[in-house]
Amino acid sequence: MFRLFDDAKYDVLAVWRIAAIAAVVFMLPGLSLLLFRGLNTSIEFTGGTLIQLSASEGIETADIRSALAPTELDGAEIQTFGAPDEFVVRARLDSDEEVSEATTQRTGVVLDSVLTAVFGADSYEIQRTEAISPKVGGELRTRVQQALFLAFGAIFVVIWFRYEWRFGLAAVAATVHDILTTLAFISLVNLEVSLVVVAGLLTIIGYSLNDTIVTFDRVRENLKKYKRKSIYEILNRSINETLPRTVLTSGTTLAATLALLFLAGQSISGFAAVMTFGVLTGTFSSIFIASPILLAIERRWPGEDVRGAKTISQAGATVVR
Repeated sequence: MFRLFDDAKYDVLAVWRIAAIAAVVFMLPGLSLLLFRGLNTSIEFTGGTLIQLSASEGIETADIRSALAPTELDGAEIQTFGAPDEFVVRARLDSDEEVSEATTQRTGVVLDSVLTAVFGADSYEIQRTEAISPKVGGELRTRVQQALFLAFGAIFVVIWFRYEWRFGLAAVAATVHDILTTLAFISLVNLEVSLVVVAGLLTIIGYSLNDTIVTFDRVRENLKKYKRKSIYEILNRSINETLPRTVLTSGTTLAATLALLFLAGQSISGFAAVMTFGVLTGTFSSIFIASPILLAIERRWPGEDVRGAKTISQAGATVVR
């Protein structure tokens, strides 16, 4: 039976500098833009107007989006709400204007007039119109930051107990790399950050962590199996042994995210774009970032491995005594 990357023997750790330079070269422009321009956040974070409406059969989100495209409400977030003929529109007429009852009413009037002109007054019914306060957006940003910090903390603690703190620190560092590169990607393409995109970021954390843990599990097994090999050799061997699984899993996941990106519509395009890039950067970090960081940590702070042997640094290579 054909097996992808069967008996691979690549010296992955030898190219860690090239991988690190490539990551930095990609991140710097995006993160620089992020610092100067900030994120393009949706009205869920900045505040705006929420309008719920029911429409006659045959009207879809794409139709409403096309109707609003030539107007002041271009770029409004449109999603189905419960039934296929129920919609929620989140919009803001002027990004510089403070959200108030007056701006909410004007947004509702503009939407009403556009839908009447395109579909007819009897083809829809506005059920509610309400303001989304910027204060709510601020609370959402705080919750998102808390979720990210809690995720990183949980990752470190779980892997620390499962292996040791060096493994946990390497896994967290690799995951931070994934988040930073994804933020750089979001900034470069000026992707609108909504709660759906935040969900994609949190999903990337779990995906990348799972990939890294598979490699670290093999490292632990090989530490017991090859008692006379250096940590450098064991890390390289573990990466090569898990390479078929990493590539196949990433390939099938990538196929699913690409299908979402091109076929699922604009409502989840942000999530699909973030997930597609996240699969790529997560695979990259699992192969080229996590293990080199673990090796660097072992060289800087040598400790007991799972064999009970002391790892020490000699002549620039980590060996087992």
